[in-house]
Amino acid sequence: MLQPLTAAAAIHDLRSALRFLEQQEGQLIETNAEVDPHAELAGVYRHVGAGGTCMRPTKAGPAMLFNTIKGYPGARVSIGMLADRRRVALLLGSTPERLGFHLMEAVQHPLEPVMVPQGAAPCHEVVHRATDAGFDLRKLVPAPTNTPEDAGPFITMGLCYGADPETGEEDVTIHRLCVQGPDMISMYFTPGRHLDAFRIKAEKAGKPQPISISIGLDPAVYLAACFEPPTTPQGFNELTIAGALRGRPVELVDCLTVKAKALASAEIVIEGELLPDLRMVEDQNTGTGKAMPEFPGYNGPANPSVPVIRVTAVTHKVNPIMQTCIGPSEEHVSLAGIPTEASIIAMVDRAIPGFLKNVYAHPAGGGKLLAVLQVAKRIGPDEGRQRQAALLAFAAFSELKHVILVDDDVDPFDSTDVLWAMTTRFQADVDVVAIPGVRCHALDPSQFPGMSPSIRGKGISTKAIFDCTVPVELRDKFQRARFLDVDYQRFLKG
Repeated sequence: MLQPLTAAAAIHDLRSALRFLEQQEGQLIETNAEVDPHAELAGVYRHVGAGGTCMRPTKAGPAMLFNTIKGYPGARVSIGMLADRRRVALLLGSTPERLGFHLMEAVQHPLEPVMVPQGAAPCHEVVHRATDAGFDLRKLVPAPTNTPEDAGPFITMGLCYGADPETGEEDVTIHRLCVQGPDMISMYFTPGRHLDAFRIKAEKAGKPQPISISIGLDPAVYLAACFEPPTTPQGFNELTIAGALRGRPVELVDCLTVKAKALASAEIVIEGELLPDLRMVEDQNTGTGKAMPEFPGYNGPANPSVPVIRVTAVTHKVNPIMQTCIGPSEEHVSLAGIPTEASIIAMVDRAIPGFLKNVYAHPAGGGKLLAVLQVAKRIGPDEGRQRQAALLAFAAFSELKHVILVDDDVDPFDSTDVLWAMTTRFQADVDVVAIPGVRCHALDPSQFPGMSPSIRGKGISTKAIFDCTVPVELRDKFQRARFLDVDYQRFLKG
């Protein structure tokens, strides 16, 4: 069983996570200055700590808690909780280099969630029903816009819960949710998501799909929710991974107005139904043609036809904290990338035990499109296994586009070291393996026929392996300069 650090094990909701960060030097900035959730809040954090694929200048930095939100008295907004790998490690009681292994171990030791009575759920402290006079989601939930061109306010850290209408199998995932009106939210699905499969089944039966959106949660829940098949096939409840990470079960509660469950410790819960046979233009309120900035660093195009949630209730804690992230920030890298690392480690280690030393889902790919694999080639028969490991990585995470292979004397988390390996141990005519005609991630903007004659339709990509490892028989010619091993700390004491 996982043994998280005592401090990290005490984190069970957003507020306990924020209290923990307050005690860590340089990890949280709290401000009482009024901020406008329309573009200004994201504009501030882009400079303070967004990182990732955001347009430069940006950087890694602390999380922020905004206590005064224009137009939303009593509400607060938290951003950047997971926007630094070192902070994620602190919150989970691990180290930055071991996070992939830490999550893999959690997958192997699942801990089932438990139900709590409605009267005992903190998320039900305040209840607003859609039947109440003057109900308006836009005035209750301070969802920010990332840029002035966004299609509207987006809920970017909403954990969506749904159940298969036929089997009862449950799923939690994060989706692009745009607040469209007093009781309407549009929902964009990347193809292949389990919750979309549930929605399609309900729609074929002419029925709405009950759904809840839990906002403001602890880090373990968000990270666990971002696992994908084959690591977590349909029917696998990702909340069991969160339970293992935190060393205590996730608490669920029945919704008040729909037949769905929500996370009892959430700051805000939106209850509703995905309506059958109803679609909406994502940017109907702005006409910009843009949705919001997505993880590759570009504005995602507004979808002309997205499913619609009719909101039936909003419940929340007293003085709730809205949790949000910037689409292309390092926070997305952590959410998508660390579970990807865990999935690759598990699959490669099953096939080639002991060969893969570490994986880094690099920020340049938003945690999804680029992975650096560190391998250990020792003897002649190991030659070629590095490329087998890369193929297994593509199988472990189907949206992965590029794999860079490096030897175990190269730090996969240090981009300069990785590019050094590519510069001094790589020849493009023999060390690039192109795999054309493979479906990748729908939001990669380079995936259309105008970019390559090999692309026969939108969403198809040429995946590639960049083998920056030294052939086994040439290892003696590529020894790094060895320095004297000294106790350097004693020279830094003044």
